[in-house]
Amino acid sequence: MHFDQPAPVEGLEMKYTALSALTETGEVGRLQGYASRFGEPDQAGDVVAPGAFATSLETLKAAGRSVKFLWQHDPTRPIGVWQEVMENKTGLWVSGEVLTDLPLGKDAAVLMAAGAIDGLSIGYRVVRAEKNRETGGRTLLEIDLWEVSLVTFPMLPTARAEADRPIRKAAPDLAEAILADGPEFNGPSDDDLAAALAEALVG
Repeated sequence: MHFDQPAPVEGLEMKYTALSALTETGEVGRLQGYASRFGEPDQAGDVVAPGAFATSLETLKAAGRSVKFLWQHDPTRPIGVWQEVMENKTGLWVSGEVLTDLPLGKDAAVLMAAGAIDGLSIGYRVVRAEKNRETGGRTLLEIDLWEVSLVTFPMLPTARAEADRPIRKAAPDLAEAILADGPEFNGPSDDDLAAALAEALVG
């Protein structure tokens, strides 16, 4: 299993946001929750204002297009589909699934279930913004939303996705090693991981 460095769309900004409400729905790869929360500053001090996504979502809907579900912001690696992307008073609500028929999707689902991949990030361009004197960053008033990605390293400590981890039962040693060591994980090689993933998926 080899995950190369992503190649994000040129000029696209990324924002990692609090995803404490994100949950796995009981099916492998299914998740729903908030990809962005209004009023929560990121490490750069940027804050998304309520309604910032509305125009972009309306434009996409009118054109028959959708927000893309990518792996690590890499436009060459779509990993799933978002069936629902909408604004409410809290933020940007998403509901979708990782496509486990794809090799990368299978790997990602296992890593999500093990807790090794547990963050989301939005990729966007800023249409309108103003200085936020309180945070020192910007208040993002209008955002052109391109994609929502599964990512390894969220910007905020709270930007985490929780899962019921059903695959942990199929690969307990791998899962527990990753969860126990966290960022210091120095466990199996790529070949060992690939073998463990294959065993979990087939067995």
